[in-house]
Amino acid sequence: MVQKNRVAIITGASKGIGRAIAIGLSGMGFQCALIGRNASDLKQVSMEILEKGGIQPVTYRLDITESALIKKTVGQIVKDFGRIDILLNNAGVYFGGSLEISEKDFKKMLDTNLTAQYVFLKEVVPVMKKQKYGHIFNVASRSGKTGFAGSGAYCASKFAMAGFSESVYRELAPEGIKVTALCPAWVNTDMAYKAGTPLDPEQMIQPEDLLNTIRWLLKLSPGACVKEVVITNPLSL
Repeated sequence: MVQKNRVAIITGASKGIGRAIAIGLSGMGFQCALIGRNASDLKQVSMEILEKGGIQPVTYRLDITESALIKKTVGQIVKDFGRIDILLNNAGVYFGGSLEISEKDFKKMLDTNLTAQYVFLKEVVPVMKKQKYGHIFNVASRSGKTGFAGSGAYCASKFAMAGFSESVYRELAPEGIKVTALCPAWVNTDMAYKAGTPLDPEQMIQPEDLLNTIRWLLKLSPGACVKEVVITNPLSL
């Protein structure tokens, strides 16, 4: 079912995967609400969208660990545009380590990579239920499918997101709402380099590959539900 005046919320929209999907969805006619921590980067993405002929997005500089601000922001989006067709739960942080990571960093990663996603879902799903339509994309990463040495804390946050995503996938499908976990391996982003990717840029998944995956998913019939998409690299199968 294709709606007019479609609205997409994209977290982590200022760079990497979020940026590519924001530009792509805007070009497809979506009114995008871009959420990120850096106002300057969000402005740059907005300019790129306009240069490419996309719809003028709205931007929100937001620390997603502040639940009250998430609720306020989603409420404003609904007030301004009347609906939400897509939620891309993409924002996240990475700290290396398993047992050696500090408790403070462990909690911060859970707050950012899991609790914030839960709050967005809690605010957005009731809107989609009223519409009887919507698609939620949770970026769980391949680290939500495989536990990697040296990244136990990050994997914990992503495994939790993947499990939560599967639960709401089963709960919401009868309501006309699709939920898909996106689980890519190394993506050519700043986070991949911070995490110590051993791959060259051309050997990695590109952010646009995630955009093309979403494009494909959006073209499927109402009866086709995809729980998760796992994308790997040829050198890290």
